[in-house]
Amino acid sequence: MYPIDFFWRAADRYPARIAVRSPAADLTFAELAARVGSLAAAFARIDPEPGSRLAIGAANSVDHLVALLAAIAAGKVWVPLNPRNGTPELERILAFTEPSIVVLDAAMRERLPGVSGHMAPLEDIEKVIREHAGSARPALNLGLDATQAIKFTGGTTGVPKGVMQPMRAWNTTVLTQWHEFDFHADDRFLVSAPLTHGASTYVLAVLGSGGGLVFPPDTSAPTLLDWTAQAGVTSLFLPPTAIYALCAEQTRAPRDVSSLRLLIYGAAPMPPARIQETQRVFGNVVATTYGQTEAPTVLTCMRPDQLADPRNLGSVGRPSMNTLVAIMGKDGTLLGPGQEGEIVARGDLLMTGYWRMSEQTATTIVDGWLHTGDVGAFDERGFLFIKSRVREVIISGGFNVYPSDVEEAIGRHAAIYESAVVGIADDKWGEAVHAAVQLRPGASVSPEELIGFVKREIGAVKAPKVVHIFDTLPKSPVGKTLKDEVVRRIHQQAATQTGSKA
Repeated sequence: MYPIDFFWRAADRYPARIAVRSPAADLTFAELAARVGSLAAAFARIDPEPGSRLAIGAANSVDHLVALLAAIAAGKVWVPLNPRNGTPELERILAFTEPSIVVLDAAMRERLPGVSGHMAPLEDIEKVIREHAGSARPALNLGLDATQAIKFTGGTTGVPKGVMQPMRAWNTTVLTQWHEFDFHADDRFLVSAPLTHGASTYVLAVLGSGGGLVFPPDTSAPTLLDWTAQAGVTSLFLPPTAIYALCAEQTRAPRDVSSLRLLIYGAAPMPPARIQETQRVFGNVVATTYGQTEAPTVLTCMRPDQLADPRNLGSVGRPSMNTLVAIMGKDGTLLGPGQEGEIVARGDLLMTGYWRMSEQTATTIVDGWLHTGDVGAFDERGFLFIKSRVREVIISGGFNVYPSDVEEAIGRHAAIYESAVVGIADDKWGEAVHAAVQLRPGASVSPEELIGFVKREIGAVKAPKVVHIFDTLPKSPVGKTLKDEVVRRIHQQAATQTGSKA
């Protein structure tokens, strides 16, 4: 069974049910299936080669959803292009994956005018669907280890790092979400996070259960709450920062959101006090998952009933169905409850490797175990607690930010001699990206100018929230930048500023 078969089966079972609700119109399962099948036939006609890459770059929309479903229905490898990423990064992803078909909305076409391969403007999707109406769906003949998507964990460090997610991982995700979150035909999932990011992992689980997807006109907190109330939304997935905004808005102007049964946070940790605040505002509906692009979304899960237990507020839940999660010591031995070590995993959820990066794959998957780079421990009840991160990834507002990516972008500015990028704990972002920079002799640049420069290079999500100008960056005896010392100086500087204001 292929991932798209979850959707086809639901369309056969529930043809008259509403599959998609949006400001423009509602679509039944039968109508959505017809559109997806026709577009998939068009994609297969443009490039009949199984497993070729198809890139999609667009803001959330029903047409974006149709293109995504049609890509996987045609047996293509989906390459998502997040509009929040910087243009140079998107260009590198396209050059690295060499997609034969590229679907872009108008805003993305302006940013990527030199795309090679067959360009399919998202606005022309309707015309293409009409031209191929009634065409037979492409027949798939691929193994479940075949790649379903290539998603990127970084992209400005010279060569992008593309995670190859196989069909078996997508199937595992759907079945796990059914098992943990009990998606069913009366569910209405609010599509608020980008389809190119975390929201895509819920699409087939919701549609495959006969549930519907709701596309709001925008993703502001008032709009999300209004649509939750009006459309009877039962579930949504958001990073913690967006949930904080929902809490503030619901407190300011309460709506009837009694239909909500799942408010799933992920992609970043949420402090226990914030979890309890969300529970007070919305009730016992808060859930979470822990995963990585290399093992999408559901290595562990925590349902609302489990998160209602105060003992679990700092946990990310128990290992999910069909996935083995363990703690490994530095010598490769597996550790018991209460012992800290690296979190490792194995099972059908895992990636097959990094696209065209065999050496990096070999150091990440060793003897069948995925090394997450995170340090954690299980308690005696089997709940996982993350202690720290081995890798330097900063999780800011639910998005992974790799310091080396930001440092390279900063280094492109003519005034910069050297930089060090670190994550600093932040009430709003979870972790905020801070950059300590050393200028070239005689050069000058303001923090505001440098932040604006980086935003243009790699996007606002990865740009520093704060820039600190150092006379020199602290070094070890062998010349390595001491990031712990950078963090200490940033905290010291903040304390000094607070003291002077007092």
